Amino acid sequence: QVQLVESGGGLVQSGGSLRLSCVASGTIIRANTMAWYRQTPGKERELVASITSGGSVEYADSVKGRFTISRDNAKNTVFLQMNRLKSEDTAVYYCNADLVIDYYSAYQAGYYWGQGTQVTVSS
Repeated sequence: QVQLVESGGGLVQSGGSLRLSCVASGTIIRANTMAWYRQTPGKERELVASITSGGSVEYADSVKGRFTISRDNAKNTVFLQMNRLKSEDTAVYYCNADLVIDYYSAYQAGYYWGQGTQVTVSS
């Protein structure tokens, strides 16, 4: 009933930019915190950036000053603008959302994940 779909990943040269988007759709009553995580093979998924419904943001130290998270509450969409990309930013990027949904006429809260989008930065 709820789906998160990411887009915007791809191959970019070191120093370049990409903009990721994630749209949450379905019977969504409210989207609380939305976030971006990333994962490389053999490593745990790590938080890149998060944004509350009120606009408060947090970033991993490794991306501060280079990445910007934003959202469109009316469209349940979160963005990640990635500038000055480095080879170490190469990973699969996942969208995560803390949602309250209408589940057969009852409110249900939970965390939902997108399918991931590959970002590859060539040096």
